[in-house]
Amino acid sequence: MQIGKLDHVNLRTANLEAMTEWYKRILGMTAGDRPAFQFPGVWLYCGGDAAVHLVQSDGGGTPSGLQIEHFAFSATGIDSFLARLRENEIPFRARRVPGTELVQINLWDPDGNHIHVDFTGENTDGLDL
Repeated sequence: MQIGKLDHVNLRTANLEAMTEWYKRILGMTAGDRPAFQFPGVWLYCGGDAAVHLVQSDGGGTPSGLQIEHFAFSATGIDSFLARLRENEIPFRARRVPGTELVQINLWDPDGNHIHVDFTGENTDGLDL
């Protein structure tokens, strides 16, 4: 067996509508098909892949011991992404990974989950980080 890429992230939220809207508006994801589970939720897609699964919770917290530091997406179009963040007044931190061409744009969704969006090559050389 060999592990491939990350399939999806499942996030519990008491703010299903706001989280769905944020992922669509800021990350450009689309809401799509989801099995008819017995609980409310939304699957958000990157292209043809359901990458973020949101599940409505009562706000009572997560199971004991659950900790996630961040999850990440690779992307293209850094200039338009940065413009979208600025237009929507989304705080972010940009950093170049030492010794690589990789630029990480770090941001946080409405529930405080840390996400970084990774860009390589295109238009990253001239960025003032």
